[in-house]
Amino acid sequence: MTRPRILVVGAGFAGVACVRRLERKLAPTEADVTLVTPQSYQLYLPLLPQVASGVLTPQSIALSLRRSKKYRTRIIPGGAIGVDLKSKVCVVQTITDKIVDEPYDYIVLAPGSVTRTFDIPGLTEHAFGMKTLAEAAYVRDHVIAQLDLADASDDPAERAARLQFVVVGGGYAGTETAACLQRLTHAAVQRYPRLDPGLIKWHLIDIAPKLMPELGEKLGRSAQEILGRRGIQVSLGVSIDKAGAEEVTFTDGRVVPTHTLIWTAGVVASPLIGTLGAETVRGRLAVTPEMCLPGHDGVFALGDSAAVPDLAKGDGAVCPPTAQHAMRQGKSVADNVIATLRGTPMRPYVHRDLGLVVDLGGKDAVSKPLGIELRGVPAQAVARGYHWSALRTNVAKARVMTNWLLNAVAGDDFVRTGFQARKPARLKDFEFTDAYLTPEQVRARVEGGTVDSP
Repeated sequence: MTRPRILVVGAGFAGVACVRRLERKLAPTEADVTLVTPQSYQLYLPLLPQVASGVLTPQSIALSLRRSKKYRTRIIPGGAIGVDLKSKVCVVQTITDKIVDEPYDYIVLAPGSVTRTFDIPGLTEHAFGMKTLAEAAYVRDHVIAQLDLADASDDPAERAARLQFVVVGGGYAGTETAACLQRLTHAAVQRYPRLDPGLIKWHLIDIAPKLMPELGEKLGRSAQEILGRRGIQVSLGVSIDKAGAEEVTFTDGRVVPTHTLIWTAGVVASPLIGTLGAETVRGRLAVTPEMCLPGHDGVFALGDSAAVPDLAKGDGAVCPPTAQHAMRQGKSVADNVIATLRGTPMRPYVHRDLGLVVDLGGKDAVSKPLGIELRGVPAQAVARGYHWSALRTNVAKARVMTNWLLNAVAGDDFVRTGFQARKPARLKDFEFTDAYLTPEQVRARVEGGTVDSP
C-alpha cells in the first residue's frame, strides 16, 4: 500500500513550523511529506526593514530549508496556483514556468499573503513593496542610488525630488520601513559633501486616524513623536490619489516631487484562496478552531490566508496575521494532521497574544510585551531579543547577532549591489499575482480540458 501523501503549501512561518513538526513526530513509513515553495528558505519577515536599511544582510534572515540532513521533506520549487478540492489535486507552477499537477491525501494551505493594493492610478507601475527579500534588496539599492544621482545633478528641482521619499502605511511594516530607511539616508548623507542634509525629507502617510492603533494610544503617540524628532513627516487620514514616475499626489491635494514611493498599506490573503471556491471571511478562508476546512476531509488552512478563530479572545474574533500566531498554528495543525492519520481526536488552536514589538532603529523602539508598555532602550532590548529568539536556526541567530554588533561598531558603507541594475522593477514585478488560475480553469485542467493562460 502507498503511504498517505501530505502536501504543505507555503514556506512561511506557518508552513515551515508544520513541516518541521511533521518530520519530528511522524515515522518515515507513516506518510510522505511534500512542500511547495518558490524559494528553498524561510524568510524572517519582521526583520525585512533592517535588510533594506543595511543593518542586516539578506542571507541572515533567509533560513535554509535544506541545511540539516535529517529533514526528509520533498520540496517542489514553485508556487501553487490552484487547488481542486474534489479531485484532491494541487496545480503548481514551477520556477521554470512548467505547470504540474500534484495529488495529495491531506493538504495544509499556508500560502501566506500578498501586498494589498487599490485601484489607484500608477500605483503598481511606480510603487515599491516591502514583502519579499528581493524587494528589500532592491529598495536599498534604489534609495542609495537617489543619493548618488542627486549628488551628481546640477538641477535643484531634480535634487529635491530625488531626496524626497514617501512611505504609505502606518502599520508595523510601514513605520519600521520609514524609520530604518530614514536612519540610512541620515547616516549616508554625511558621505555626500555636495548634498544639503536639509533636503532629505521622509513622508509617512496612512488613511487611518492613528499610527499603529494596536499599540494603544500612548505607545502609538510615542512612536509618532520619535519619528517627528527625526524629521519624518507623519500625515494621518491621508492616502495616495495617483502616482507617477516623478511625483505623487496625496488625497489632500498635496503634490510631492519624488522618485521613491514605498507601499506597505496592509496585506490580503494569497490569491490561491480564491481558486478553492470555498467560504471566506474578509478574503481569508473560513476554518474551524481545529483549522479544518468545513465539508472537506483532509484540508487544513492556517496563517495569513485563514480566518482561524481566536478562542483566547472569544466574541467571534479571528487570529491576526502575525508571525507569532502563524508559528504556533503550524505546530498545532501538524498535530491535527497526525491525529487524523492515527484516528485520534483533534485539538482546537488556542494561544494568548504575547504582545507587540516595534523596532525603530538605533536606540528607538516601542514594545508592549504581555501588556507592559516600554519605550527606548528597554523596548529595543525586548524587540531585538524577541526577534533573535524567534529565529529558527542557531546559524541564523549567529548571523543576525554578528550583523547587529558590526553595524553598531562600524556602521554602513552604503554600497549599491547593482541588483537588477538598469531594469526598473516595481510592485507588479515581484509577487506574480497574475499567475493564479480561476476555479473553472483548475477544474478544466484536472479533468483534462484545455486551460487558457491566467
